[in-house]
Amino acid sequence: MHLKTIPILTALGLSVGALSARELKEFDNDVNYDEARVPHYDLPDPLITAEGKPVTTAEQWRNVRRPQILSLFANFVYGAVPVPPDPIVQTYRVVREDKSFMGGKATKLNVAIRFKNRKGTAETLVLVFLPNNAKGPVPAFMMLSFDDPRGGSFKPSTRREGFLNNGVPLGQLLDSGYAYVSVYHGDLVGHNETSFGRGIHKLFFRDGQSMPKAHEWGVLTVNGWTGMRALDYLETNDRVDARRVAVMGHSKMGKATLWAAAQDERFALAISAQSGCGGAALWRRKYGETMAKLNRFPHWLCINARKFNEREDDLPVDQHMLLSLIAPRPVYVASGTADTWADPHGEFLSAHHAGPVYALLGKKPLSATTLPPPNQPLLDGDIGYHIRTGGHSVEPFDWQQFIQFADRHLKDN
Repeated sequence: MHLKTIPILTALGLSVGALSARELKEFDNDVNYDEARVPHYDLPDPLITAEGKPVTTAEQWRNVRRPQILSLFANFVYGAVPVPPDPIVQTYRVVREDKSFMGGKATKLNVAIRFKNRKGTAETLVLVFLPNNAKGPVPAFMMLSFDDPRGGSFKPSTRREGFLNNGVPLGQLLDSGYAYVSVYHGDLVGHNETSFGRGIHKLFFRDGQSMPKAHEWGVLTVNGWTGMRALDYLETNDRVDARRVAVMGHSKMGKATLWAAAQDERFALAISAQSGCGGAALWRRKYGETMAKLNRFPHWLCINARKFNEREDDLPVDQHMLLSLIAPRPVYVASGTADTWADPHGEFLSAHHAGPVYALLGKKPLSATTLPPPNQPLLDGDIGYHIRTGGHSVEPFDWQQFIQFADRHLKDN
């Protein structure tokens, strides 16, 4: 087995034993990590409409081109959220409140968000950490998270002061004036869902339906939708300024983060950490993970996306257009030098090629046109980027850049 295979499988939530020998061989032999083997590709232009007309004004972008691109991603990549057969009642309940968390720095809220209609019920648990020294409503970092709020990930670390066990620098966030919100990915849909009878989907199924239709939401859309519902709750909490929420995620949750921010313009800022294929990386480069690899997990994307396995050039969109949908709001993309599965260069290029839309809307694109050296972040635009040394993880260096970028855009200057 190639040494690169093990971290790849870990990032995907698999063990080595989860794949057959044949599948392991496929992972080893058909993944491109050579820039010289990247095929020629032509990116679709976000500023040319489906009718072939150039977009030259903010109004054209807003009213014509942006809705077109949003619909293409919903129907061919991630899956659209269907209209439920009956209205869903959404309620909030503070299950537990701890006003002395982390030595009195924070108030920790365990908030249950419940969904109900005649088709059934579903519930997710969201954690909210509020700075106790705040004088008024504060901005927030919302992290779409792999960590179950019922486990030990959210206890203060005994090894690193100011950190949680999951590596989040909660003390630094609180001292910087931010609330921290953790949204768990696994309550409303399974990590690799196949049956869809347990979570949120059943509330949206028509009578007799048991699986999403080809254009309907896959796992990533549900993950992002869960973050939107957490934002609904934050709008009811007067200690948080819900107009200044940065949504962020790593790996799979970075993919969900970008799609959530593209759909829901209430998010003030989006941060993608090593989101790779289906996140910030360009599909057409066919470097590292590809559409066919991602669709091994049969419902992360919608069923329609499988039509583009080995045919990425036929996609009517590419991921620079996903970043474009976030404009004019700020977006930050982070990569790692050793995280070749996520195609760091492709992540950078996606951020670069989103630039014309940001410029059209009067915002500042990336300040560099070529991949910057490691550990030299680009923070001065409305699109931010860094590549740091290291692999597939979120490190203190990443958090430092995220907080600095958010300070520039979410604080009252």
